[in-house]
Amino acid sequence: MAVFLTEESRILVQGMTGAEGMRHTRRMLAAGTNVVGGVNPRKAGLAVAFDVPGPEGRGSTRRTVPVFGSVREGIEATGADVSVVFVPPAFARAAVLEAADAGIGLAVVITEGIPVHDSVAFCAYAAARGTRVIGPNCPGLISPGRSNAGIVPADITGPGRIGLVSKSGTLTYQLMHELRDIGFSTCVGIGGDPVVGTSHIDCLAAFEKDPDTELIVLIGEIGGDAEERAAAYVRDHVTKPVVGYIAGFTAPEGRTMGHAGAIVSGSSGTAQAKKKALKAAGVRVGDTPTDTARLVLARLAERAAPSDVTHS
Repeated sequence: MAVFLTEESRILVQGMTGAEGMRHTRRMLAAGTNVVGGVNPRKAGLAVAFDVPGPEGRGSTRRTVPVFGSVREGIEATGADVSVVFVPPAFARAAVLEAADAGIGLAVVITEGIPVHDSVAFCAYAAARGTRVIGPNCPGLISPGRSNAGIVPADITGPGRIGLVSKSGTLTYQLMHELRDIGFSTCVGIGGDPVVGTSHIDCLAAFEKDPDTELIVLIGEIGGDAEERAAAYVRDHVTKPVVGYIAGFTAPEGRTMGHAGAIVSGSSGTAQAKKKALKAAGVRVGDTPTDTARLVLARLAERAAPSDVTHS
């Protein structure tokens, strides 16, 4: 299995004809993603041709993707169930509302710089209509070897037994690379804004139910209390091993670091407080990304050890 995204997922790209949309649609196609259409009301009826590189850059194939005037038209024509949003911040709210109204099951909002009040509005609206939002300000998600919705590099890891949920795109990529020999069931970049549509807890619950996920990696960062709430959820509901990492141990108090949600005020939201909460819930927490990868390997080895014992 995979979490939220499978080889059966049929993807529309809102903003596909823009520069970023074109570049990343090509990358998604190269990863084997089933991109079935783009959405741009001003270019409806056109078809965009992509030269998609083959494995390891050998050769290329030509893929033609139709452009629809609306998400609803795209769903009716293709059966799409996922939308990836590459529109500018000023238009992101309308794009997500349109996707939710059309009945899309999953909306992956890559756009950064969206006003918080817009994110609050579209996340609530989508949830009320049964649309899961991932993001905003996120790299998207990838089920390696199956599908890739967003901007996560597809060639740095392969399918495997680890589930990963992260606020940070860069740290997502680093852990994927460091644990590439084990591989991942799904990697979800939930985004680092103060308001996001899918939380650590949502992903923990999904990975807990996924039979192909053996271990969960949780990456957080300073600011807010999402990681503390995730720790409580792990303690009460997660039976699989969880390994964590918190970015921002050296962040100065009161200064925003990277993501809009990564700000510490007094003792609230510090990396140390989050690490303490996670460890109290039984999560092993790395001091660096590389140390976190080492802890994952050690935990997997511990789980494998009893089955390696033979009896005469």
